Amino acid sequence: MSSQRKLLLLVVGVFVLIGSALSIGLSSLGATSAGPPPASIGDQMDRAVPASLLEAPLTDQTGRPVTLRQFAGKVIFLVPFLTSCQEECPVTTGALLALERKLTAQRLTSKAAIVEVTVDPARDTPERMVAYATLTGVTWPLLTASPSTIAALWHYFGIYYQVVPEGSPPGIDWQTGRSYAYDVDHSDGFILIDPGLRERFVAAGMVSGATVPKPLRRLLDAQGVYDSKHPGGGSWTVEQAFNAIDWVLE
Repeated sequence: MSSQRKLLLLVVGVFVLIGSALSIGLSSLGATSAGPPPASIGDQMDRAVPASLLEAPLTDQTGRPVTLRQFAGKVIFLVPFLTSCQEECPVTTGALLALERKLTAQRLTSKAAIVEVTVDPARDTPERMVAYATLTGVTWPLLTASPSTIAALWHYFGIYYQVVPEGSPPGIDWQTGRSYAYDVDHSDGFILIDPGLRERFVAAGMVSGATVPKPLRRLLDAQGVYDSKHPGGGSWTVEQAFNAIDWVLE
């Protein structure tokens, strides 16, 4: 065989090896890239959050002033809640604790922030929310604000809430030991805001398959226990929540 033919075969062989390596690499990348959350749990969005909401004055459980704009550069996993909830909120908090552990294990806590904002600003003072954080083990921001600020925020994101009469017999407040005077009906789910502060996904169902730690189980009434076992259509899992964050990051 001539030296020129040997050189030609060698060059062809090198290109074949490079092509195979690229093919394997791209195939592997495609296998691990996150796709959008399933339509069964919510809707994709792509709209900028208004500056008026990004700069709206909020307060965390330590009493520090906070705005949503301060989370720019991170995925915001935004969740409605109230500390007096006896149904879905304790189950959701259990799911968020698991989500936080998963984010920590994947070293994503610098890129994603769990944020809960109350739908009950009349009762959810910073003092009560820090007590709730101590009771439940929550470390992420629990935010409150004036009733008008909370109303504007949740109206924009499509979260419904309304003060309703307390059940009969009334539930017992975990902090005061007294009967609750009223309850708040509200939407469940979460909102995903990307690092550029654009709303990207809205899930409207209850969480499914979450482990509820004992301190949180104690907050559930009979309806809450039932809901934890029968979340209904549109429910989402911790794994789906994590994948949704991963999708927005990519």
